[in-house]
Amino acid sequence: MVGTEALLSGNSGAGYPRTLVAVASGLLLALPGCTSPAPAPKEQVVDLLQQDWQHVPGVSADGDGLHVTATALSIVDSGDHRPNPPLNLAGTHLVTEGDFSLEASLTDVTADASWALYDSPPVIADEFRIEPAGLRLTLEDDDLGIIVSDGSPQQDVGDPRPVYDEHVTLSDPQAPLSVRRSGDTLEISSDGETVASVPFGEVFASGELWLGLSSDDGTFGVSSLTATAAELTTAGPAVRQAEPSSRGLQALAERARPGFRIGAAVALGPLASDAEYAREFVGNFGALTPENAMKPQFLSPQRGVYTFEEADAILATAESKGMTVHGHTIAFTEAMPRWMQELPTGSAKDRRASADALLDYLTTVVTHFRGRLASLDVVNEPFDLDQGTSLQENVWYRTFGPGYPAIVSRAVHDADPDVRQFINENGADVPGERQDALLDLARDTNARGGHIDGVGLQSHVYDLETDAISAEDLADTLDLFDEAGLHVRISENDVTDDQGTDDQAEQYATVLATCLDSPTCVSYTTWGVDDRYDWWVDDDGSAQQGHDFLFDEGHPTPAYKAMTRALRSSR
Repeated sequence: MVGTEALLSGNSGAGYPRTLVAVASGLLLALPGCTSPAPAPKEQVVDLLQQDWQHVPGVSADGDGLHVTATALSIVDSGDHRPNPPLNLAGTHLVTEGDFSLEASLTDVTADASWALYDSPPVIADEFRIEPAGLRLTLEDDDLGIIVSDGSPQQDVGDPRPVYDEHVTLSDPQAPLSVRRSGDTLEISSDGETVASVPFGEVFASGELWLGLSSDDGTFGVSSLTATAAELTTAGPAVRQAEPSSRGLQALAERARPGFRIGAAVALGPLASDAEYAREFVGNFGALTPENAMKPQFLSPQRGVYTFEEADAILATAESKGMTVHGHTIAFTEAMPRWMQELPTGSAKDRRASADALLDYLTTVVTHFRGRLASLDVVNEPFDLDQGTSLQENVWYRTFGPGYPAIVSRAVHDADPDVRQFINENGADVPGERQDALLDLARDTNARGGHIDGVGLQSHVYDLETDAISAEDLADTLDLFDEAGLHVRISENDVTDDQGTDDQAEQYATVLATCLDSPTCVSYTTWGVDDRYDWWVDDDGSAQQGHDFLFDEGHPTPAYKAMTRALRSSR
């Protein structure tokens, strides 16, 4: 007879009771005069419905499994948009070597149902998404779309081309779907019958499997979702294991100036998947800014629909590590969802309705994060992108007029009177017309009843010949805002290595040391952690890697070492 072994699956707090999963142990026969065969290896089975899905936008647990709702998450850039379906980053992912299989039962599909399996998380910015190696199955009626990406560089990031794209017709769309990797082949099956055999099994070479569930236009349920492999374990976000270092930047800053915070902009993907990145960040920084997760297109992809899950996961990380959080951002010309961009402003009636929509968004967001943010960019990059001094005529401007920063500031104060408010801008780090315009805007906003505590000086140094910030200019800048009764944050510092790493290191150390020496400068943040995630899109649409941060592929750069010397010399 065939024996069975009961594997007890733990309850991760997702709302399910403990359950027993039966695992076949193999058939053994002992015949006279014959040697018994070696037992077949026992396969490990994970019931993924028992795992943590609470931080996946559009996915919720109920008594029958998971319920998936369309969120319309997308990357919006210059009127174009590209779907940005979520993965389970902050919850559970799988770790396995060799062959594996997964099976899912998708139920009550009202429009479409997508099931993704990736080798690693995508790199996501506010204007692009770099697709990793992986597989996406999309069921719509009896049509099953099968897309395989190999993670290779794309000629156009905005129009990624998969290595395999096929549609098959299923005889029974209600039957369970399964994915099996066997060597270098992926077998896609429905109700036990192979419907596609794909020669790209090597796309899952990392030994990790990241799962996502999403819908473009409807809803569906997941009544079962299991993974099976000879060696199979589950893992949570990598950042959980990282700890602050007594020799890190924040520890040095605390000794040099108690209470001073050194922060970095972070994304959930590398925090969850990259142990080196997590150690670099947690070991060295005492504050974080969500790089993109709190921008409007990521928080409210549809009017009245809010996807706080990934931002909440980042904030939970900060809270667990004793870090402060700077929120980024409320009023911003870029990174707005389409519904916000298209709010009508042609008549007084239109503007009143649009004002209600914008203030409802603002109040919902600030209230949601109330008590969890130390500070917040209430207005971000208000001036012309060509380094001018005129306000960009975005939807906030068109709805409320040139005094919109004061309206935003008052509404933020009403929703959270304790959060410190900043206006954040680039190109205002050194004396000049743009800096004067930023000072005037902050003063004018407060004169209109606003609650601006200070300004964020982004301090992006894209070209050391034209953008370099001297200690003298920055000190004069800090004195100027101090005389106006305003604080300053160095909010997004990064420095190119186009003139070499020595000049890059000197520039980093200059900005940090000058900030640290001024009581007006209340914190310092760099706009990233490791060059592994320093990507930008060229004019031809291709992704290019930069080398602007303090770590490079897990190793400290000369800039990092220069900053540690600057902190030690300030004690």
